[in-house]
Amino acid sequence: FFFSTFAFSSIKDNIIQNLNNTYNLSFNFEQNINGKIETGKCIIEYPKKIFCNYNLKNKKILVSNGKSLVIKTKNGSYYRYPIKSTPLDYILDKKFLINEIKNLEERVIENKFINFTILKDENEINIFFDKDNYTLIGWQTLDVYQNLNITFLSSIETNTILEKNIFKLPSVN
Repeated sequence: FFFSTFAFSSIKDNIIQNLNNTYNLSFNFEQNINGKIETGKCIIEYPKKIFCNYNLKNKKILVSNGKSLVIKTKNGSYYRYPIKSTPLDYILDKKFLINEIKNLEERVIENKFINFTILKDENEINIFFDKDNYTLIGWQTLDVYQNLNITFLSSIETNTILEKNIFKLPSVN
């Protein structure tokens, strides 16, 4: 007799495995904040590091070194926040995401996306993964000013070699 056993992994298991195997992500993004759309390129390195260049005339960048988050523009505006005061504190922490996903029910949206809703410290974070390859493809949050922020990722590359010091916070001037 020939017996074959099939191991069927759950969607959750596949997403968790994919997150565990991801050390960094490079991607294009489209961000919609209360109807205002901005685009650009970002790099995430777990845990809690991000560098984004926006496609704007003011050359806006967003950088987190894991502790602080800076938003700076060419025309001189400079904002610095503790990352703990932003939803990115959770989104950029894959151990946190994995622990939350283990205890949440997934929702399949349009047979394309997997969504988890995380409620943490008065934050509601909707996080989205691709149903076919289990890659992070976006999130929806309220920002520090209570604006609805929807971010979609595209042209995603994982575990690339990163430029040294890319997550170094820019100076004020």
